[in-house]
Amino acid sequence: MAQAMKIAIIDDEQDMRQSISQWLALSGYDTETFSSAEDALKSLNPDYPGIVISDIKMPGMDGMQFLKKLMGTDSTLPVIMITGHGDVPMAVEAMRVGAFDFLEKPFNPDRMSELAKRATRARRLTLDNRALRRELSDGTQLMSKLIGNSPVMERLREDILDLGQSDGHVLIEGETGTGKTLIAHALHAVASRAAKKFVLVSCAAYEDEALAKRLFGPMQPEDEHLPAIEQARGGTLVLEGIESIGPTVQGKLLATINQQGEPAETRIIAISNMQEAGRTCEDALRPDLFFRLAALRIIVPPLRQRGEDILQLFTHFTEGFADEYGCDAPKVSAQEAAQFLQAPWPGNVRQLINVAERAVLQSRRGTGTISSLLMSDHEEMQPVVTTEGKPLKEYVEAFERMLIDNTMRRHKGSISAVMDELCLPRRTLNEKMAKYGLQRADYLG
Repeated sequence: MAQAMKIAIIDDEQDMRQSISQWLALSGYDTETFSSAEDALKSLNPDYPGIVISDIKMPGMDGMQFLKKLMGTDSTLPVIMITGHGDVPMAVEAMRVGAFDFLEKPFNPDRMSELAKRATRARRLTLDNRALRRELSDGTQLMSKLIGNSPVMERLREDILDLGQSDGHVLIEGETGTGKTLIAHALHAVASRAAKKFVLVSCAAYEDEALAKRLFGPMQPEDEHLPAIEQARGGTLVLEGIESIGPTVQGKLLATINQQGEPAETRIIAISNMQEAGRTCEDALRPDLFFRLAALRIIVPPLRQRGEDILQLFTHFTEGFADEYGCDAPKVSAQEAAQFLQAPWPGNVRQLINVAERAVLQSRRGTGTISSLLMSDHEEMQPVVTTEGKPLKEYVEAFERMLIDNTMRRHKGSISAVMDELCLPRRTLNEKMAKYGLQRADYLG
């Protein structure tokens, strides 16, 4: 769920503070007031989840000094300055220093609300981008996004940790929607070069000549970026859709790799999205380039091979969407759980995310079933569930794990409440939780 935006109001006049706070509170904002800049600075850290509205003329530290302090701490923090009538030069100076905008007394409350709306929107975007950058540089956070306890996912996480410590180039292969780009981020984040640049280029988005220029230059004065190979120097260059590059670019890429020597100054992670029947990435690339890029290799498992991970992922995604849309997550029946495990999932995790969002939306409306969504997404599926291709035991265990997991989440780890709802004695519940790797501590709070 998005973090609620705050508005810090700083003014030495109590009536002014209160009137601004009341008006913005009526507009739905969470406000906090301070009688001096010195007091406010104690609460305004670089990640303050909101914006600032401050008077310019105050005793002690005035608004301009306050603004300069804030800009020195976080230059992206939106600060709206309140100026007296006729203080336009001061307002212009405030904008030069870094103020988001200014209000001239006496000001229109609607104008203030509109400025607050614009400023909080800008702040939210800044904080979201900042959080994303931190997340993409945090190997622990990224690894936690690789959800699943199936053997293939356990092995994938081990491969990422092992290969992340190497400087060799890596080829990531797998079907569309399996999370190959996320794995590339994770490989970079757990590596010794995690603090260096991570540059991603979608090769399929360029014609050969434009791709060669994007990767190797020369760049024109009007171009926004350095060549990608220069941008990523010392870090990681990810080439998404490596199979789409033509012979000329392949030759230049091979020459660049050979010039770097060992260990490579810039690590290249190639991502292959080969979808053509009977063809592989090896078929699309010249042999010497393929073997340089495939020195280390990760093959990402398709969703249909991940067993009960499918139900775990679906629960994770529906809870996220339910939180976003302000409703309860839909419950999965035993028949629907079996259908999840039988579905071919050609779109893999990306398709599962779409199904999860649609399931939450239709549950909020009180219409449709998860089965109907699965049937519409997978026309070849039969409405009658069978155990063909899987032992009945696998379906039962997958559903049982999902049911206990969901019930524990709903009751926030209350063992007695879960025992009552599922009609299970304490010992049986403990045994099943141990069997499925579920721990009460994960659900508390």
